[in-house]
Amino acid sequence: MASTRHMDARMDDPDNLVPKPNISEIKNKMFRQEMYRKMKMEKKKMKIKEKKKKMKEAKASGEKVVKQTPKTIESMRIPDETMVSAEDEEVRLDEAIDEMAGYFNMETTPKILLTTCDRPGARTNKLCKEIKRLLPNTTLLYRRGLDLKKVIPQALSREYTDLIVINEDKKMPNGLVLSHLPDGPTAHFKLSNVRLTNEIKNAGEMTGHKPEVILNNFNTRLGHSVGRMLASMFPHDPNFHGRRVVTFHNQRDFVFFRHHRYIFRSAQRVGLQELGPRFTLKLRTLQKGTFDSKYGEYEFVHKRHQMDTSRRKFFL
Repeated sequence: MASTRHMDARMDDPDNLVPKPNISEIKNKMFRQEMYRKMKMEKKKMKIKEKKKKMKEAKASGEKVVKQTPKTIESMRIPDETMVSAEDEEVRLDEAIDEMAGYFNMETTPKILLTTCDRPGARTNKLCKEIKRLLPNTTLLYRRGLDLKKVIPQALSREYTDLIVINEDKKMPNGLVLSHLPDGPTAHFKLSNVRLTNEIKNAGEMTGHKPEVILNNFNTRLGHSVGRMLASMFPHDPNFHGRRVVTFHNQRDFVFFRHHRYIFRSAQRVGLQELGPRFTLKLRTLQKGTFDSKYGEYEFVHKRHQMDTSRRKFFL
């Protein structure tokens, strides 16, 4: 009886009389891809239509509309035992005596020495010049074969607070070493997705104002340490009149660097204009003390085959 009623319903609907085409049986690849694209678009439209219909019915009946949170890799993150909040008392006590405490207590002013690997290519040189303009109070040093272990004592004697080294492979920048002086720590990042200012569409002109610094999503003890290292490269007192803002956004252990300027269109509307450069950092190692690749004591070493076992587990 039920099957007869179901068949009658199908007979009443003229669309059900024509069987749906089986896309996998189409032999022409281009036509098959086009049909598959159209089918996906139709499903998407039907889904949006159904969603709007449900929201309309819920509003008409006076029910509270609950928006569903989309499932992303970030939202399904496996909780880490080292995740802490900014108000954690233990974290505050540790940060009060760590290597960057002098900067955050406004006892020191950032003074940065920027250098490269030996004989860098043109693209690495351009990136260094843009970073020099980006970071106030920065000196660019061309090494010319000088060993890095000899650079650090010279930097200490001239009271530099940070050392940045840009490495390259096949004439393309691929690594960044950041060493906080005089006592460390030293972080080694993989550098990727580099875009110089002239490669960014509608990029603005960089000014000499001190930028505001925004750190997003550094939630673990390791993330707190890395975030403090990145923040300590910039002056304490940003010049908000210049409207420059630098963002380090951590997402799935990739730190995205962006440099913008606020554009005030009205009292309510604010836009952003990218200034450049743009790049992505991935932490490889975090070492206690200054640079020592042979005898250094490491706090964190990224081991790909041991750590990248789950897409939902992150460390920063």
